[in-house]
Amino acid sequence: MGHAVDVGIGYVDTAPQYGFGRAEHLVGDALRFRPEKYVLSTKVGRRLRPIRHEGEREYKHNWVKPFPFEQVYDYSYDGVMRSVEDSLQRLGLSRIDILLVHHIGVMTHGAEVNAGYWKQLSDGGYRALQELKNAGVCQAIGFGVNEWEVLMEAFKLGDWDIFLLAGRYTLLEQTSLDPFLSTCLQRGASVIAGAPFNGGALMGTGMWNYGAAPPEVAARVKALEAFCKEWNVPIGAAALQFPLAHKAVCNILPGPKSPAELDGILAWWNTPIPADFWTGLAERKLVAEGTPLPNGVVA
Repeated sequence: MGHAVDVGIGYVDTAPQYGFGRAEHLVGDALRFRPEKYVLSTKVGRRLRPIRHEGEREYKHNWVKPFPFEQVYDYSYDGVMRSVEDSLQRLGLSRIDILLVHHIGVMTHGAEVNAGYWKQLSDGGYRALQELKNAGVCQAIGFGVNEWEVLMEAFKLGDWDIFLLAGRYTLLEQTSLDPFLSTCLQRGASVIAGAPFNGGALMGTGMWNYGAAPPEVAARVKALEAFCKEWNVPIGAAALQFPLAHKAVCNILPGPKSPAELDGILAWWNTPIPADFWTGLAERKLVAEGTPLPNGVVA
Protein backbone atom coordinates (compact mmCIF):
# COMPACT_ATOMS: atom_id res chain seq x y z
CA MET A 1 0.00 0.00 0.00
CA GLY A 2 2.80 2.39 0.85
CA HIS A 3 4.50 1.62 -2.46
CA ALA A 4 1.25 2.30 -4.32
CA VAL A 5 0.95 5.74 -2.77
CA ASP A 6 4.65 6.37 -3.42
CA VAL A 7 4.22 5.76 -7.16
CA GLY A 8 1.14 7.96 -7.43
CA ILE A 9 -1.83 5.62 -7.03
CA GLY A 10 -4.68 7.82 -5.82
CA TYR A 11 -7.60 5.41 -5.33
CA VAL A 12 -7.83 2.71 -2.66
CA ASP A 13 -10.71 0.27 -2.16
CA THR A 14 -11.34 -1.94 0.85
CA ALA A 15 -14.23 -3.59 2.72
CA PRO A 16 -15.10 -5.01 6.14
CA GLN A 17 -15.24 -8.50 4.60
CA TYR A 18 -11.61 -8.44 3.42
CA GLY A 19 -9.68 -10.26 6.11
CA PHE A 20 -12.75 -9.80 8.34
CA GLY A 21 -11.63 -6.33 9.35
CA ARG A 22 -7.90 -6.74 8.85
CA ALA A 23 -7.82 -5.00 5.46
CA GLU A 24 -9.43 -1.83 6.81
CA HIS A 25 -6.86 -1.75 9.63
CA LEU A 26 -3.98 -2.13 7.16
CA VAL A 27 -5.37 0.49 4.78
CA GLY A 28 -5.85 2.96 7.60
CA ASP A 29 -2.32 2.39 8.87
CA ALA A 30 -0.92 2.92 5.38
CA LEU A 31 -2.83 6.14 4.67
CA ARG A 32 -3.21 7.82 8.06
CA PHE A 33 -0.17 10.07 8.03
CA ARG A 34 0.46 10.32 4.30
CA PRO A 35 0.37 13.86 2.91
CA GLU A 36 -0.71 12.69 -0.54
CA LYS A 37 -4.30 13.11 -1.63
CA TYR A 38 -6.26 9.91 -2.13
CA VAL A 39 -9.80 8.63 -2.68
CA LEU A 40 -10.93 5.83 -0.38
CA SER A 41 -13.90 3.52 -0.77
CA THR A 42 -15.20 0.90 1.60
CA LYS A 43 -18.39 -1.10 1.68
CA VAL A 44 -21.60 -1.77 3.57
CA GLY A 45 -23.85 -4.82 3.74
CA ARG A 46 -21.58 -7.12 5.73
CA ARG A 47 -21.19 -6.34 9.41
CA LEU A 48 -18.68 -8.21 11.54
CA ARG A 49 -19.36 -10.15 14.73
CA PRO A 50 -16.62 -11.54 16.99
CA ILE A 51 -15.84 -15.25 17.16
CA ARG A 52 -13.65 -17.16 19.61
CA HIS A 53 -12.03 -19.57 17.15
CA GLU A 54 -12.05 -20.60 13.48
CA GLY A 55 -14.45 -23.45 14.19
CA GLU A 56 -17.24 -20.94 14.75
CA ARG A 57 -17.09 -19.68 11.18
CA GLU A 58 -20.08 -20.30 8.91
CA TYR A 59 -18.41 -19.10 5.70
CA LYS A 60 -15.33 -20.47 3.97
CA HIS A 61 -12.61 -17.97 3.14
CA ASN A 62 -9.13 -17.60 1.66
CA TRP A 63 -7.94 -14.64 3.72
CA VAL A 64 -4.39 -14.62 5.08
CA LYS A 65 -4.34 -14.25 8.88
CA PRO A 66 -7.90 -12.90 9.16
CA PHE A 67 -9.14 -11.18 12.28
CA PRO A 68 -11.40 -13.18 14.65
CA PHE A 69 -14.69 -11.96 13.22
CA GLU A 70 -17.43 -13.44 11.05
CA GLN A 71 -19.45 -11.59 8.43
CA VAL A 72 -23.16 -10.91 8.94
CA TYR A 73 -25.20 -9.81 5.93
CA ASP A 74 -27.17 -6.70 6.80
CA TYR A 75 -28.37 -4.15 4.24
CA SER A 76 -30.85 -2.43 6.58
CA TYR A 77 -30.82 1.19 7.74
CA ASP A 78 -29.33 0.32 11.12
CA GLY A 79 -26.96 -2.17 9.52
CA VAL A 80 -25.55 0.44 7.14
CA MET A 81 -25.15 3.03 9.88
CA ARG A 82 -23.44 0.56 12.21
CA SER A 83 -21.19 -0.73 9.43
CA VAL A 84 -19.94 2.76 8.56
CA GLU A 85 -19.25 3.62 12.20
CA ASP A 86 -17.32 0.37 12.62
CA SER A 87 -15.35 0.98 9.42
CA LEU A 88 -14.30 4.45 10.53
CA GLN A 89 -13.03 2.99 13.79
CA ARG A 90 -11.10 0.19 12.05
CA LEU A 91 -9.62 2.59 9.50
CA GLY A 92 -8.72 5.19 12.11
CA LEU A 93 -9.35 7.86 9.48
CA SER A 94 -11.54 10.94 9.56
CA ARG A 95 -13.28 10.30 6.27
CA ILE A 96 -14.48 7.77 3.74
CA ASP A 97 -14.99 9.13 0.24
CA ILE A 98 -17.17 6.42 -1.31
CA LEU A 99 -19.58 3.95 0.30
CA LEU A 100 -20.49 0.92 -1.80
CA VAL A 101 -23.21 -1.68 -1.20
CA HIS A 102 -21.23 -4.91 -1.20
CA HIS A 103 -22.14 -7.98 -3.26
CA ILE A 104 -25.90 -7.82 -3.16
CA GLY A 105 -27.46 -9.81 -6.00
CA VAL A 106 -28.64 -13.20 -7.20
CA MET A 107 -25.10 -14.39 -8.01
CA THR A 108 -24.10 -13.99 -4.37
CA HIS A 109 -27.25 -14.84 -2.44
CA GLY A 110 -29.57 -16.75 -4.78
CA ALA A 111 -32.92 -15.35 -5.91
CA GLU A 112 -34.99 -16.05 -2.79
CA VAL A 113 -32.49 -14.86 -0.19
CA ASN A 114 -31.50 -11.86 -2.29
CA ALA A 115 -35.11 -10.70 -2.41
CA GLY A 116 -35.06 -10.32 1.38
CA TYR A 117 -31.78 -8.43 1.37
CA TRP A 118 -33.00 -6.18 -1.43
CA LYS A 119 -36.04 -5.33 0.69
CA GLN A 120 -33.70 -4.34 3.52
CA LEU A 121 -31.85 -2.03 1.16
CA SER A 122 -34.95 -0.51 -0.40
CA ASP A 123 -36.77 -0.10 2.94
CA GLY A 124 -33.91 1.58 4.78
CA GLY A 125 -30.38 0.94 3.59
CA TYR A 126 -30.62 3.31 0.65
CA ARG A 127 -32.03 6.03 2.91
CA ALA A 128 -29.11 5.54 5.29
CA LEU A 129 -26.62 5.99 2.46
CA GLN A 130 -28.38 9.15 1.31
CA GLU A 131 -28.29 10.56 4.85
CA LEU A 132 -24.60 9.74 5.23
CA LYS A 133 -23.83 11.48 1.96
CA ASN A 134 -25.95 14.52 2.84
CA ALA A 135 -24.20 14.74 6.21
CA GLY A 136 -20.77 14.73 4.55
CA VAL A 137 -19.71 11.37 6.00
CA CYS A 138 -19.02 10.30 2.41
CA GLN A 139 -18.97 12.08 -0.92
CA ALA A 140 -20.48 9.38 -3.13
CA ILE A 141 -22.61 6.24 -2.84
CA GLY A 142 -22.93 3.20 -5.07
CA PHE A 143 -22.43 -0.55 -5.33
CA GLY A 144 -19.49 -2.94 -5.43
CA VAL A 145 -20.68 -6.08 -7.26
CA ASN A 146 -19.88 -8.69 -9.91
CA GLU A 147 -23.20 -8.58 -11.78
CA TRP A 148 -24.48 -5.60 -13.73
CA GLU A 149 -28.11 -6.73 -13.69
CA VAL A 150 -28.52 -5.78 -10.03
CA LEU A 151 -27.33 -2.28 -10.88
CA MET A 152 -30.19 -1.84 -13.31
CA GLU A 153 -32.49 -2.64 -10.39
CA ALA A 154 -30.59 -0.10 -8.30
CA PHE A 155 -31.50 2.67 -10.71
CA LYS A 156 -35.16 1.97 -9.90
CA LEU A 157 -34.47 2.79 -6.23
CA GLY A 158 -33.04 6.21 -7.01
CA ASP A 159 -29.84 7.96 -7.99
CA TRP A 160 -26.33 6.62 -7.44
CA ASP A 161 -22.94 8.21 -8.03
CA ILE A 162 -20.60 5.34 -8.80
CA PHE A 163 -20.44 1.58 -9.28
CA LEU A 164 -17.50 -0.77 -8.81
CA LEU A 165 -18.28 -3.55 -11.30
CA ALA A 166 -15.83 -6.45 -11.34
CA GLY A 167 -15.17 -8.50 -14.46
CA ARG A 168 -18.17 -7.47 -16.54
CA TYR A 169 -16.55 -4.81 -18.71
CA THR A 170 -13.19 -6.11 -19.81
CA LEU A 171 -11.24 -7.02 -22.92
CA LEU A 172 -12.71 -10.50 -22.50
CA GLU A 173 -16.32 -9.62 -21.64
CA GLN A 174 -18.54 -6.69 -22.55
CA THR A 175 -21.91 -7.99 -21.34
CA SER A 176 -22.54 -4.77 -19.42
CA LEU A 177 -22.17 -2.52 -22.48
CA ASP A 178 -25.89 -2.11 -23.02
CA PRO A 179 -28.17 -1.40 -21.27
CA PHE A 180 -26.04 -0.87 -18.16
CA LEU A 181 -23.19 1.39 -19.31
CA SER A 182 -25.49 3.35 -21.60
CA THR A 183 -27.85 3.90 -18.65
CA CYS A 184 -24.92 5.12 -16.54
CA LEU A 185 -24.24 7.80 -19.12
CA GLN A 186 -27.88 8.83 -19.09
CA ARG A 187 -28.10 8.92 -15.29
CA GLY A 188 -24.70 10.51 -14.66
CA ALA A 189 -23.20 7.55 -12.79
CA SER A 190 -19.53 6.62 -13.10
CA VAL A 191 -18.09 3.10 -13.24
CA ILE A 192 -14.90 1.68 -11.77
CA ALA A 193 -13.90 -1.30 -13.92
CA GLY A 194 -12.69 -3.89 -11.44
CA ALA A 195 -10.92 -7.15 -12.24
CA PRO A 196 -9.74 -6.13 -15.73
CA PHE A 197 -7.96 -9.48 -16.08
CA ASN A 198 -11.19 -11.39 -15.30
CA GLY A 199 -9.92 -13.10 -12.19
CA GLY A 200 -6.78 -14.31 -13.93
CA ALA A 201 -8.38 -15.59 -17.15
CA LEU A 202 -6.45 -13.08 -19.26
CA MET A 203 -3.25 -13.90 -17.38
CA GLY A 204 -3.25 -17.55 -18.42
CA THR A 205 -4.41 -18.98 -15.09
CA GLY A 206 -7.42 -20.79 -16.54
CA MET A 207 -9.59 -19.18 -13.84
CA TRP A 208 -12.74 -17.11 -14.34
CA ASN A 209 -15.39 -15.93 -11.87
CA TYR A 210 -13.67 -17.68 -8.93
CA GLY A 211 -13.61 -21.04 -10.72
CA ALA A 212 -12.28 -22.84 -13.77
CA ALA A 213 -12.98 -21.05 -17.05
CA PRO A 214 -15.63 -22.83 -19.16
CA PRO A 215 -14.61 -23.94 -22.68
CA GLU A 216 -16.19 -20.96 -24.45
CA VAL A 217 -14.35 -18.50 -22.21
CA ALA A 218 -11.06 -20.38 -22.60
CA ALA A 219 -11.51 -20.24 -26.39
CA ARG A 220 -12.04 -16.46 -26.30
CA VAL A 221 -8.94 -16.05 -24.15
CA LYS A 222 -6.88 -18.06 -26.66
CA ALA A 223 -8.16 -15.92 -29.54
CA LEU A 224 -7.24 -12.72 -27.70
CA GLU A 225 -3.82 -14.10 -26.76
CA ALA A 226 -3.13 -15.02 -30.38
CA PHE A 227 -4.19 -11.59 -31.63
CA CYS A 228 -2.03 -9.78 -29.08
CA LYS A 229 0.92 -11.99 -30.01
CA GLU A 230 0.50 -11.03 -33.69
CA TRP A 231 0.89 -7.38 -32.73
CA ASN A 232 3.55 -7.98 -30.07
CA VAL A 233 1.29 -6.25 -27.54
CA PRO A 234 1.19 -7.67 -23.99
CA ILE A 235 -2.33 -8.86 -23.32
CA GLY A 236 -2.08 -7.27 -19.88
CA ALA A 237 -1.46 -3.87 -21.47
CA ALA A 238 -4.45 -4.25 -23.78
CA ALA A 239 -6.66 -5.40 -20.89
CA LEU A 240 -5.71 -2.39 -18.76
CA GLN A 241 -6.07 0.24 -21.45
CA PHE A 242 -9.31 -1.09 -22.95
CA PRO A 243 -12.01 -0.16 -20.35
CA LEU A 244 -11.31 3.56 -20.04
CA ALA A 245 -12.30 4.11 -23.67
CA HIS A 246 -15.91 4.04 -22.50
CA LYS A 247 -17.07 7.45 -21.27
CA ALA A 248 -18.83 5.96 -18.24
CA VAL A 249 -15.64 4.34 -16.93
CA CYS A 250 -13.63 6.59 -14.61
CA ASN A 251 -11.08 4.19 -13.14
CA ILE A 252 -9.52 0.72 -13.33
CA LEU A 253 -9.04 -1.48 -10.27
CA PRO A 254 -6.68 -4.39 -11.04
CA GLY A 255 -5.88 -5.35 -7.42
CA PRO A 256 -2.15 -6.21 -7.37
CA LYS A 257 -0.97 -8.51 -4.57
CA SER A 258 2.57 -7.16 -4.23
CA PRO A 259 4.79 -4.18 -5.13
CA ALA A 260 6.25 -6.24 -7.99
CA GLU A 261 2.80 -6.91 -9.45
CA LEU A 262 1.94 -3.23 -9.17
CA ASP A 263 5.13 -2.26 -11.01
CA GLY A 264 4.26 -4.73 -13.76
CA ILE A 265 0.76 -3.29 -14.06
CA LEU A 266 2.14 0.24 -14.32
CA ALA A 267 4.51 -0.90 -17.05
CA TRP A 268 1.56 -2.33 -18.99
CA TRP A 269 -0.37 0.88 -18.45
CA ASN A 270 2.48 2.86 -20.02
CA THR A 271 2.96 0.46 -22.95
CA PRO A 272 2.24 2.19 -26.30
CA ILE A 273 -0.39 0.31 -28.33
CA PRO A 274 -0.80 1.10 -32.05
CA ALA A 275 -4.17 2.51 -33.11
CA ASP A 276 -4.48 -0.20 -35.75
CA PHE A 277 -4.34 -2.84 -33.02
CA TRP A 278 -7.73 -1.71 -31.76
CA THR A 279 -9.14 -1.47 -35.28
CA GLY A 280 -8.00 -5.02 -35.95
CA LEU A 281 -9.57 -6.18 -32.69
CA ALA A 282 -12.92 -4.87 -33.92
CA GLU A 283 -12.48 -6.29 -37.43
CA ARG A 284 -11.80 -9.75 -35.97
CA LYS A 285 -14.97 -9.37 -33.90
CA LEU A 286 -13.03 -10.03 -30.71
CA VAL A 287 -15.10 -7.43 -28.87
CA ALA A 288 -18.84 -6.82 -28.88
CA GLU A 289 -20.43 -4.63 -31.54
CA GLY A 290 -20.78 -1.06 -30.33
CA THR A 291 -17.76 -1.22 -28.01
CA PRO A 292 -15.77 2.06 -27.90
CA LEU A 293 -12.04 1.49 -28.33
CA PRO A 294 -9.02 3.54 -27.17
CA ASN A 295 -8.23 4.74 -30.70
CA GLY A 296 -11.67 6.35 -31.06
CA VAL A 297 -13.10 3.54 -33.18
CA VAL A 298 -16.41 1.92 -32.24
CA ALA A 299 -16.52 -1.80 -32.95
